[in-house]
Amino acid sequence: MKGNKREPKAAPKSVRARRGGPGGSGRTVPAAVADRPNRPERPKRWLWLLAFLIAAAAVFEVYGPALNGPFLLDDSYLPYMRPGWDDMPLWMWLRGVRPLLMLSFWLNFQWSQHNPFSYHVVNVVMHILNGCLVFAIASRILSKLDMDLWRRRTLAAFGGALFLFHPLQTESVAYVASRSETLSVFFVYVALGVFLWRRREAVSWGRSLAVLAIFAAACLTKEHTLVLPALLLLTDYYWNPGFSVRGIVRNWRLYIPLAALGVAGALSVVPLLVLSTSAGFHVKGLTWTQYFFTQCRAIWVYLGKFVLPIHQNIDYEFAISRTLTDHGAIFGLLALAMVTAAAWLYRRRVPLASYGWFAFLILIAPTSSFVPIQDPLVERRLYLPFIGLVFVVLELLRRWRATRRVLAVTLALIIVAEAWAAWQRNQLWGDRIAMWQDSARQSPGKVRPQFQLAHAYYKLGQFGESVEGYEKAARIEPPKYDLLVDWGIALAYAGRTDEALAKLQRAATLERSAYVYTQIAMVDGRAGRYAEALAALDTAETIDSRFELIFEYRGTVYFKQRDPLRAAAEFRRGLAIEPSNDRLRGMLVQAEQAAGKP
Repeated sequence: MKGNKREPKAAPKSVRARRGGPGGSGRTVPAAVADRPNRPERPKRWLWLLAFLIAAAAVFEVYGPALNGPFLLDDSYLPYMRPGWDDMPLWMWLRGVRPLLMLSFWLNFQWSQHNPFSYHVVNVVMHILNGCLVFAIASRILSKLDMDLWRRRTLAAFGGALFLFHPLQTESVAYVASRSETLSVFFVYVALGVFLWRRREAVSWGRSLAVLAIFAAACLTKEHTLVLPALLLLTDYYWNPGFSVRGIVRNWRLYIPLAALGVAGALSVVPLLVLSTSAGFHVKGLTWTQYFFTQCRAIWVYLGKFVLPIHQNIDYEFAISRTLTDHGAIFGLLALAMVTAAAWLYRRRVPLASYGWFAFLILIAPTSSFVPIQDPLVERRLYLPFIGLVFVVLELLRRWRATRRVLAVTLALIIVAEAWAAWQRNQLWGDRIAMWQDSARQSPGKVRPQFQLAHAYYKLGQFGESVEGYEKAARIEPPKYDLLVDWGIALAYAGRTDEALAKLQRAATLERSAYVYTQIAMVDGRAGRYAEALAALDTAETIDSRFELIFEYRGTVYFKQRDPLRAAAEFRRGLAIEPSNDRLRGMLVQAEQAAGKP
């Protein structure tokens, strides 16, 4: 009968759960836990911290040769190298379209003035943070695929390490002016990470505001980050929930204000594209169609160097495709179209590779599509779209059915090889002469590498080699104002006065500037031709009466003529223009002492 039936005993609060096979450990664990399927334990936080510290130390080791490397190229035009900017207020630094970038340079300037070490350190730190973000983003996207946890983490770690140690990244990290890349990409990757690491399909208002704020910071660092909305749309389509516009529609609260902010940012960039002569639609001798045809080839060079990073160059000699058939541009365009079509058709079969390819195209578009830029091929332009290529590689590795040991060893060997190649490349970034010798050898028909090599010799006081370098540059194409001025100064210090004056006077016919006339005065003064030197300085003053070098040189001439009173008067005029000029202040003290003043 019902009343005589025994009630089943309640399940015990704990059972014996045996782990590690039949022998087990005999530990007592809660029954609910014992019934769960075995799951890999998450690494403890101290292990993650240890891995980060090891990776950071390795990155600093790889970039160590470049940490004391010199300022190069565009560095000389940025505020931290401009004469007279030592006492400029912060708001002067923040003017323009990249205030956050300039703020980072201002902070470096407060730290170490003109010493490049701190600037390099900040670049390396930003690179390390970006590598961690690549790892986090890859982990999140890989979690949406059917993979075991060990393999997912291994591939994500490899993706982050590939970003950190690939030799193509060296220009973006070792070149100080490329802070615009490392810092702006940091904001882009943070925005993408904030967008991805959420629990629901729909983005909350709080998360939307966070992404918008980070997007604004990215735009205030560099203009190429305006493509972030397109990347988020692509990400939503592929991974939320997967090949569907549902997630895009649900995230209207993000995309509507994001579109408005993107349009505002694009409108702010339009004047630059119209007025600039180095990037935009007024680049001399380069139309937007010619640039597009050229980029159809350049993109394949980037991809080739991603696979096999050899023959890297700080200043590529890359021919312009004036027509679609010029230099085989049509084949590059056809290949891009075919790969893009395949990426779309097979997006469900190879989602990582498909997503990575489209992300690569979106992120490289600002610099490698229709907007002309003076230099058609530059390695640092791959820094932002690098993450797209990482996903293409991860797709290939995901399909490789190797054992854990084989996979781990293979990936480790690849990273070691990449790190060694990057370390070798950074040897050049730490040596101005070696860097430009390498570039001049690889780009024999381009003036700038030879010009920069000659200038590097000049900075080291090797005036004979400097003059020879300027002569080689002048044989490549007719010398312009800058080359003639530097060539003339090098000739003067090499003791070839008449040749120096000839070059400087020729430069004055190309550009009538106060600077060139002060250099003419300098050469005449060194030769003892004081009357000619004073006449050249008078001409310089008629051009720019606020150029303090005029009064420094004129005072020097008077001092050599044993007239310290007039020399002191000129030095005071120079200091009235530039009070922070310590050299002028020292010369004034010397002149006043010679005049018998206390």
